[in-house]
Amino acid sequence: MFIFQWLNAQLLKMEWLFNLVRVLVENLFGLSIESRLGGSIHFFIYDVIKIFILLSVLIFGISYIQSFFPPERTKKILGRFNGITANILAALLGTVTPFCSCSSIPLFIGFTSAGLPIGVTFSFLISSPLVDLASVLLLASIFNWKIAIAYVVVGLVLAVIGGTIISKSNLEEYVEPFVYSNKMLEMEQEELTTRDRVDFAKDQVLDIIKKVWLYILIGVGIGAAIHNYIPESVISALLGKDKWYSVLLASFVGIPMYADIFGTLPIAEALVAKGVGLGTALSFMMGVTALSLPSIIMLKKVVKSKLLGIFIGIVSLGIIIIGYAFNAFGHLFI
Repeated sequence: MFIFQWLNAQLLKMEWLFNLVRVLVENLFGLSIESRLGGSIHFFIYDVIKIFILLSVLIFGISYIQSFFPPERTKKILGRFNGITANILAALLGTVTPFCSCSSIPLFIGFTSAGLPIGVTFSFLISSPLVDLASVLLLASIFNWKIAIAYVVVGLVLAVIGGTIISKSNLEEYVEPFVYSNKMLEMEQEELTTRDRVDFAKDQVLDIIKKVWLYILIGVGIGAAIHNYIPESVISALLGKDKWYSVLLASFVGIPMYADIFGTLPIAEALVAKGVGLGTALSFMMGVTALSLPSIIMLKKVVKSKLLGIFIGIVSLGIIIIGYAFNAFGHLFI
């Protein structure tokens, strides 16, 4: 147990980095991290470096594994199953695809055009931006393993339930016709060498870092400001644990934003530190990642309004229920 705690502290929470940045801020800038400015600078440098290190290592490992499952092979695997089993597998597949919601939509089109039921592809679409292996470890590094695992479980449950409801509703006619006519080529996947897989993983790291670096900097900057400059009384007045509407507000404030889970985690961290309910912070995070306005606009190009509305309604209701549940039982995870 001691060894696990030490590894968790040094590898995930990176206490060595926390102390190193503290020395840097105090000696180079001459600021105490107990001061507002010093604390903000420390929060920003520490979180940015920690997130980029973890993100690079995790995306590399995930992408290497993902190289064994190209869309053609994945379609064949999922095609062997039906019903809720297929939804569960699609949701689990989403956990190993480290994409934002906009990046997930081309794969959604590919799976649908390949003949997979739309409910199965929606399970993937919900799960992919919401829950991935990188976010699990980042959540554990910021909060703890209980919260990280609970978040993954509820995210997967939401993806499976959402996809199952859409499957049972027979909504295939509300997918734009061009999606079905955009057939995937059935061709044998060329076997990749270890070098090819390593190159693919490195390219994925660079590609994803290019897409998310700005959102990480913005998210950490907002988190630093919340953590050190906005009084706890102000945040509690708006999003305090005693406010019944806090989950609703956090969920719908997140929707117009465009970011991914890596950019919203520092904000959630700062909100919880200021006394905001865990469920409220997670609802904000889920709203941003699963229902961002750009992804909804993109999805509108491939599905009709009725199906889009059902999708938004299912995910929104799920996020709100999850938020209130975490607020009610969050003390069990902290």
